[in-house]
Amino acid sequence: MNYHTPESFEDAAAIAAAATGTTRFLAGGTDVLVQLRTDLVTPDDLIDIKHIPGVKQITRREDGGWRIGAAVAGAEMTETAALCADWPGLVEGMDLVGSTQVQGRATLVGNLCNGSPAADGVPGMIAAGCTVTVIGPEGAREVAVEEIPAGPGKTTLDRGEVITGVNIPPRGAHGGDAYLRFIPRTEMDIAVVGCAVNLRVDGATITHARVVLGAVAPTVRLVPEAGEAIAGTTLDSAALDRLARAASAACHPIDDKRGTIEFRTHVAGVLAKRAATIAYSRAKGDQA
Repeated sequence: MNYHTPESFEDAAAIAAAATGTTRFLAGGTDVLVQLRTDLVTPDDLIDIKHIPGVKQITRREDGGWRIGAAVAGAEMTETAALCADWPGLVEGMDLVGSTQVQGRATLVGNLCNGSPAADGVPGMIAAGCTVTVIGPEGAREVAVEEIPAGPGKTTLDRGEVITGVNIPPRGAHGGDAYLRFIPRTEMDIAVVGCAVNLRVDGATITHARVVLGAVAPTVRLVPEAGEAIAGTTLDSAALDRLARAASAACHPIDDKRGTIEFRTHVAGVLAKRAATIAYSRAKGDQA
């Protein structure tokens, strides 16, 4: 195995593009190192991006948005008070990834690139309307997060492409988000169902909403019909029921020992209602 420590993302992309075998990028390592130790993957080229300037930085942009470097750990996000105040739901997702030790290493970009449909960090990013910056042999491009997952363990990134960081839009006034998941245990488990909701209000009326489900399809799924079900409402019981039906209708889960299709489909609707209620309260300033 060849171990590389590039000093720029352009160099990292060039190494990956020239590689002829299996390639992996190393940032936090909580997925890659486990795969190595269990012999699931043995990379021919392991490209460590932690030495690239800026990869461990959380930056507040001039427009009020945020930039999260590719090697920023989840624990660093939870310790950034202003980020938590702007996007509590997005941060909540990463705060649920593994143990305290894992959170000190696991990264938002790694959680996305691992390609798990049950990734806790991804629904909040999609609900927030985040993009990622991708550098490859053809240069740089900005891609919506929902366009990256392609299936379990797969992404739409081309050979030689690497994500340099996450771009979070400005929160703006009267907005709120939330992420919830169901797991069999109280902690350190993989989501059976996950749901993120991001919305904006004008007074008591929801003017815009994005609802995202995890672990109920081959990829994390944005559900426009669920957002439309509560837009223009004051989140009354009828709106919540429409939201639950839309969320459940978008589910295409699997049957396994952790949950049946019927169970996951039902829980998706339940979590959507609960996450929307929390996001709505946050948008109105009723809940931190």
